[in-house]
Amino acid sequence: MDIRVQKIFEGLFALEDLREIYRQALPSGLDEEEETRFAEKIASIREILGEIEAGTGHPKVTRIAGNIEIRAREENLINIQPIQAAGRLTPEARKAVISYGDGYSVCDACRKPFRLDKICKPPIATFHEELADFVGMDQARVVPGARRGFQAVTSTIVNKGDSVVVSALAHYTEFLAVENAGGIVREIPVNEQKILTADAAAEKIEQVKQETGAYPVLAMVDHYDYQLANEHDFAAIAKVAHQYDIPILYNGAYTVGVMPVDGRKLGADFVVGSGHKSMASPAPSGVLATSDEWAEKVFRTTQMVGDLTKRKFGIKEVEMLGCTLMGVTLVAMMASFPTVKERTLHWDEELKKSNYFIGHLLQIEGSAVVSEYPRKHSLTKVDTTGSFDKVAQTHKRRGFFLSDELSKRSIGGEFAGATKTWKLNTFGLSWKKIHYLTDAFTEVAEKYGINILNGEIQK
Repeated sequence: MDIRVQKIFEGLFALEDLREIYRQALPSGLDEEEETRFAEKIASIREILGEIEAGTGHPKVTRIAGNIEIRAREENLINIQPIQAAGRLTPEARKAVISYGDGYSVCDACRKPFRLDKICKPPIATFHEELADFVGMDQARVVPGARRGFQAVTSTIVNKGDSVVVSALAHYTEFLAVENAGGIVREIPVNEQKILTADAAAEKIEQVKQETGAYPVLAMVDHYDYQLANEHDFAAIAKVAHQYDIPILYNGAYTVGVMPVDGRKLGADFVVGSGHKSMASPAPSGVLATSDEWAEKVFRTTQMVGDLTKRKFGIKEVEMLGCTLMGVTLVAMMASFPTVKERTLHWDEELKKSNYFIGHLLQIEGSAVVSEYPRKHSLTKVDTTGSFDKVAQTHKRRGFFLSDELSKRSIGGEFAGATKTWKLNTFGLSWKKIHYLTDAFTEVAEKYGINILNGEIQK
């Protein structure tokens, strides 16, 4: 770890120790013993600041609570891990983590009607309204990850034995959500280009009707799938679903928070997004948005009455189990939101960077792209069987040689040991880092005698 990064973490930890003195003190102020500890800690922080400025010193704290390693991946590496790129916290979110880390921190000013989305301080109620508008829907709730959004919808709509159509590239959590509700998944096949089409969706719907005697009760479709990040024509598929009176869920785990999403224009009945994948938020976090029509069902409030006490909890929403993202996950999501909204306006620039890097990767002879190309997303599956994997066949480290070479160049997040097909994500990298990343892969190829082509590169 870079010594300055190490010392920054030590400084942050020391400030937390300083903060703890006040947490343990009386509101009237520090006593003599506490003042002494305060002064000692201030002296320690001054020393750390000097080491940060000079870039000197030795690591003194390498573990949290004795056994948890410091995570400095984002400070020390260019991280191309496919599921982490758009989940990096903004500085504002990291500040929110420091301030609102305590368990029920957002509940300090919880008043009637005692529900998360009604809290005004911090402005959680307003945030829910902004979320709905952000994805072009009427109402929204925060949920513990996209999977809980899927679950809320399936448990509302799907009954035992009901069919639900999904993509043949659907995420496993869509399967689990259907299974949890007692339904049966029916997969819509993709074409030779690994793209889901409206015609294929219509054929599958008819097939389900023919085989079961009933139409599917729900469609769940990814705009960009997690396996290849190919773009699927959601709007056309939604139109087909609605012709059969089938509601459709837009899986925006890889779109909401990185590119513009308008659920109404797309024809979605439900929009689900992932906070920790695409909205610069801590895990687990996500969003479920819907129309007013479906909100009455999926956000229904409890009607149950206690048989002895006759207690009622009518304001509590069944699928939300009352409240969902309490505390730091929610406030950090809120803190990142202004940046997230702004960055969706620059999706074209992210695509330029993605295609720049992939274009140069394709110049390494034997490399290919499994995903559609030119890229329409920053997440890409590549095939280096004809390039880096040839080196791996005779290298003493086998496929790990590539990880070793990238690590030497402070690049991480690739699938360790994978030199055939693997995924990467360039989202959020500056052009400076994109050029560095591009040069690094070219350097590794040249080092091992892989030919570099001179053809035209996709811009």
